Amino acid sequence: MDYHTLGSSELRVSRVCLGTMTFGQQNSEAEAHAQLDCARSHGINFIDTAEMYPVPPRAETCSRTETFIGRWLKTQPRDQVVLATKVAGPSRGMRWIRCGPKSLDRANIRAALEGSLSRLQTDYVDLYQLHWPERNVPMFGQYRFEPSHERDGTPILAQLETLEELVQEGKIRYVGLSNETPWGVCQFLRLAEERGLPRVISIQNAYSLLNRVYESGLVEIGYREQVGLLAYSPLAFGHLSGKYLDDPQAPGRISEFPAFGQRYTKENVRPAVAAYGDLASRHGLTPAAMALAFVASREFVASTIIGATTLEQLRDNIAACATVLSPEVLAGIEALHLRYTNPAP
Repeated sequence: MDYHTLGSSELRVSRVCLGTMTFGQQNSEAEAHAQLDCARSHGINFIDTAEMYPVPPRAETCSRTETFIGRWLKTQPRDQVVLATKVAGPSRGMRWIRCGPKSLDRANIRAALEGSLSRLQTDYVDLYQLHWPERNVPMFGQYRFEPSHERDGTPILAQLETLEELVQEGKIRYVGLSNETPWGVCQFLRLAEERGLPRVISIQNAYSLLNRVYESGLVEIGYREQVGLLAYSPLAFGHLSGKYLDDPQAPGRISEFPAFGQRYTKENVRPAVAAYGDLASRHGLTPAAMALAFVASREFVASTIIGATTLEQLRDNIAACATVLSPEVLAGIEALHLRYTNPAP
């Protein structure tokens, strides 16, 4: 396993990160612990979770993922695990999370972190991320900024000041963003520089063969400002495995939870998936292996977040991230990207 310094921090993270949002919904606690043990045995030291997991979010299962991880983490050398979690942004109908928070204000961030620390059975998290912005931004399949949706909210400066308090208290080592835009990242960086506040070291955004929006503006920011990409959904919720082409009801999150993954309902997704699958087969690769290898090979990807529901899937995904794609495959991917540019932004 290769390791990489995350952004401008001192954190050394594995190039593959274990995503955990199936823990507590599609995976039992025993299965979750088996996945965590398997990941560690393959050299993965980076674990990502969130207070709202598992997904899709439900009142009955909310925060169960952190609880499962916490009982496992208690048996591990804490300094050998880089643990990341997230505070949920303003409620998207989830009134069971702190009564449906309206903002990322001091009270909500503090309450969220204290809850996470208790469930994770640790005194600190290595990376604390704002799961999505409080302000009006297009998210989760939306792709156009709508000024008419503007609303009042907690200023970014106030969010950073709260995070600074928690860093000083030793409860957070570093700060990251998730589902952010170029403007948002620049504001966080500017205010941190001007006010001596925590500098964000990472951004966790969707990135895959079907969604390379990150390349349009955030790559340059990440490069110049040392902010690493933690790429989530590298298989586009399983679509890039090709399994839904022949059987839309194939086992997986999309078939089990039809309202989940709305960004993948756009019309060019299926033809793009088919074209990438054909390219992979012509070069002796599985579609999933090619998709994961592509994301893991990007120089701006600090770590690729993979998830699985079985140990076999997990082992396959870890191996795929180490696959080296030939120049011919990479050229083919670029040609298809020009034909099907970001069909699932």
